[in-house]
Formats: sequence, C-alpha cells, structure tokens
Amino acid sequence: MRIAPSMACLIVATISASMAAAAEQTPRTNVILIMADDIGYECFGCYGSRQYSTPNIDAMAAQGMRFTHCYSQPLCTPSRVKLMTGLSNARNYSAFSVLNKSQKTIGDYFGHAGFRTAVAGKWQLYGAEHYKPRFRGQGTLPGDAGFENFCLWQVDRLGERYKAPLLQIDGKNRQFDKSHYGPEVACDYLIDFMKRSKDEPFFVYYPMILVHNPFVPTPDSQSSNKKKKQRNFEDMVAYMDKLVGRIVTTTEELDIAERTLILFVGDNGTNKKITSQLNGRAIQGGKGLMTDAGTRVALVALQPGTVPVGSVCEDLVDFSDMLPTTLQAVGAPVPDGLDGRSFWPQLQGQTGTPREWIYCYYCSRPERTTPSRFVRDQRWKLYGDGRFYDVANDVLEKSPIQQIEVGSAAAAAKKKLAAALQSMPSEGQSLLQFDR
Repeated sequence: MRIAPSMACLIVATISASMAAAAEQTPRTNVILIMADDIGYECFGCYGSRQYSTPNIDAMAAQGMRFTHCYSQPLCTPSRVKLMTGLSNARNYSAFSVLNKSQKTIGDYFGHAGFRTAVAGKWQLYGAEHYKPRFRGQGTLPGDAGFENFCLWQVDRLGERYKAPLLQIDGKNRQFDKSHYGPEVACDYLIDFMKRSKDEPFFVYYPMILVHNPFVPTPDSQSSNKKKKQRNFEDMVAYMDKLVGRIVTTTEELDIAERTLILFVGDNGTNKKITSQLNGRAIQGGKGLMTDAGTRVALVALQPGTVPVGSVCEDLVDFSDMLPTTLQAVGAPVPDGLDGRSFWPQLQGQTGTPREWIYCYYCSRPERTTPSRFVRDQRWKLYGDGRFYDVANDVLEKSPIQQIEVGSAAAAAKKKLAAALQSMPSEGQSLLQFDR
C-alpha cells in the first residue's frame, strides 16, 4: 500500500515529536566532582596501599574505572584554578588564594546549561582576611563562580576547619560549636542538596576539607592525642573515604546512581611530613614539588551502566581535562580555547583521543617565586631548564639523562616533548594582576 506524501510527512513529524518528547523526559546526567586535599596516589588501596583504609574509593574503582596517570598542580590553589577553568596556570593564575574575577568556571558552565549547582568543602579562592592587604578580596566569591548553593571553609574569613569550624553557608558566616566537625557539616550539606535536587539535573563540586594538616584526631579516632601526626593522618584518610562513601550511597538511595557520574581525585601530593609505604617502598609526601610525589594523584570514576566495571585506563589526564570531560558527559557545549581535553570517551570504554603529553606551569606565588614548568608523557619528562628524565624508571628524578643515542626511544621522546614545550606559554603573570 502506497502512503500519500502528505500522510508520510505527518507520520515523520509525529515520530520526530515523539522522539523529542521522549528526549525531554529522559533525565540528564548529574555530575559529582570530589577532590580530596593533600593526598597522593600512594594512599589508596586501589593503587596498592596496605597502610590506609579506603574501602569506599576502592569499591568505586572495582565498580568503575581507575586512572594510572592523572597529574595535578603541585599545590592547592594552582590545582583549583586549573580544574575550575580548564586552562593552564600560565594563562590565568594570579596569586595564591586568588581566582581572578574574570574567569569563567565549571560552576558557571553548568549553571548556564540548566543545572542546579552546589559546592562544599574548602574554597580559598577569594583572598581571605588573614592574607596580606594586597590579596584580600581580590579573588572570586562562590556565588560569583556559578554556585547557587555553598557551604565552605575559608571564603572571606579563616577560622577552624575541623572541630568547631567557621563556615560560610549560602553567603553567611556561621561559627559552629565543638560538637560539630567541619568535613561532616560540608558532607551533610551536599547530601541535603542532592535530596532536594534529585528530580533536576545537578552539578556538585566537593573540594574536601580533609586531609590537609593540622593532623588531628577525627570523630572516629580511638586516641585524642594530637601529637601522633602519622596515626592521625591515617585516621583522616579513613574519614575522608567514609564521607566519599556517604555521597556514593546517597546516589543509590535516591535511585539516581545510573545517571550520576562521580569523579574522585586528589588535588596534589601528600604533605611532606607524611611517609607512606607502597609496594615495599617508602614514599615521602611531595606536596609543592614538581616530582611524581607532588603531582601524581588518584583518579577514580563511577557511573553504573556507563563506566566499564573494574577497568583501568593508562591514558594521560591533566587537571584542565576535568572541565571539558564533565561538560561532554552531560551533553553541554564545550567552549573553544581550553587547554583541557575530554576523556569522556574513555569513561565509556572507548578509545577517545588520548593526550600525547601534559604541560605543567607552576608559580604558586608570582610575587616572589620563580616559575617552573615541564612536559611529560607516561614515561619521559622534560623540564623548561632542559633536564630530561626517564621518570618511569627514575621516579625520584635523581639521574637526569645526559647523553642520548640518535634514533633511540629517548631521542624521539625528547623531540616530541621539546616541541610540546615550545607550543605552550613560557611565562605567566609574573606581576600581580587582579581583575577589578
């Protein structure tokens, strides 16, 4: 039976309308981006540690994907600026504790894409009262960075972060008494936000308060001795993992786990006062250093039904990649001009377009420190001053390669990395430049 053209057009229009209606009814993917404070990859069971208790993050890795080559900046504010903007520090880093007001952040992008947004934990991007006058208030407030809901330590004031914390909640500072534990308050806030927003698409950014020093007992510690720094740090790692578990469990209880992408990452290496055992080797924390101990961090992803179970990805991941990855995961436009590259295809078990190298520009306090920079891949590492390492076989960077055979793997790698280094800015904001 032939169908009249007019009837065919009507059928096509009806089918298209039905598909559009179904698409509108399909819930959008939520994103929860969790970032722990001051913890390297060596502190997690899923990376081989037997010293620390991280059952919830280990379960995320077992049920999702673990990355072996994720690299941060060596320090907290530089990492936060890079993660939130998708840009190298060479392009937009102004000062420690400051995110320039002109920068469009991950919160802005998700808000503009129609997502509810919340952030809880540690801010340190505004220039709080305890910094020198030239830094105070020069940065960005959470409400101006695209977050409609927030519960944060160190916005405009300092105060305590653990016991009896001072937190800014939705624009108002609140001093809690000693019965409250700062990390727990922040986690409770986010869980309440998730419950209220479960029927709407949401973006949660959770820059955790833990496990930064001071190394003090947690509510779960058996000892209240503040002097046992290593023992307290191990307890803090366990409590951090417990809070991550609460977030994961909440997505299950709200029946939104399959449409929620959860990423867990560390912001830089472990504190130098902490020594950890990994595979029979002692690893001293490298926070603030350009080595693996300062920049190599855990990255674990979970989204049941999307991220392949028990998978391991050896592709390079840079902190600037978090922004384009999360935007692509929810179908939001990815802006041009980012330094980041999306690894969303890899999270779905596809090949994607892996990075050939990453670039790190580090100048934590431009008013008084000299910039350092490197490019690297999984094995080789080239610094801006010419030092070249086979870092896979010299993780402590004790023996720079002096002579390279023509035609060797080292020669090819150095040529590739030298070209990459040349392609990126060699100088950032050497003088303080704040947006007014």
